[in-house]
Amino acid sequence: MATSTPVLRSVLTGLDTGHGPVVDIGAGTGLVTAAIAGILPAARIHSAEPSPNMRAVLTSRVFSDPDLRRRVTVLPEPAQEIPLPDSISAAVVFGVAGHIPRTERRELWRRLADRLPPGGIVLVELMGVDTPRSIPFVRMCREPLGDQVYEWWISGEPVGPETMRWRTQWRVFRDGELVRTVDDEYDWETFGVDRLAEESGLTFRRLPSSGREATPEIGVLVR
Repeated sequence: MATSTPVLRSVLTGLDTGHGPVVDIGAGTGLVTAAIAGILPAARIHSAEPSPNMRAVLTSRVFSDPDLRRRVTVLPEPAQEIPLPDSISAAVVFGVAGHIPRTERRELWRRLADRLPPGGIVLVELMGVDTPRSIPFVRMCREPLGDQVYEWWISGEPVGPETMRWRTQWRVFRDGELVRTVDDEYDWETFGVDRLAEESGLTFRRLPSSGREATPEIGVLVR
C-alpha cells in the first residue's frame, strides 16, 4: 500500500524538535502519527482527531506502543479549535484543509506560523485537483490481510464552482470473490498551490507526486 511515510521521511528527517511538539492535525487512525514518531524518535507529538471512531483507533494505537504512550498526546478538537502550545517544531495537516472554510483556514495558518521557528514547516495534503472536475473511480491501493484482499477506490464529481464530492469505496475479496463493500462520501473545497500560498502568507514548496490522477498532492509551507 502506498503511504505518505516516504514523503514525511524526506521532509522531516533531521528536523530540530527542540522548539516544541510536532502537531498532527486530523490524525485519523494514527498512521501518520506513528510515522512521525518513527522518523523523529525524540519528538513529542500532539495528535488531534475530532472523529470519535477514528480517535478510538488512534488512542488504541498509541496505548499499545510504550514509546508512543510516552510521547503522543491525543486531542479531540477539530483543526479550528486545537489548543496549541506557545512554540511548535512543525505541523502536519493531512486530509483536512479542504474541509475547513477558507476564513478559518487562514486563521489556522496564522496560528501555526506564529508558533513555528524561522524556517519551520507545515506539511499540507491537498487533493491534487485545483478546480472541480469529474474523476472516475480509480483504485488507490490493494492489500492482502489474512485470507482477504482489500481494495480502496475513489472518484469525484463537481457539486459547485469550488467544491467536489469525493466518493470512496472499500472492496473486500475472498478467494477472488467480492464479499463486501463499504462506501463513504464527503465534500471538499478544491484549491491548489497558489491559493494555499496566498492564504498562508508562507512560501510553498511542492513535493513530487506519484503521478496518479486522484493521488493527493503534498507540499510544504515554510515560515
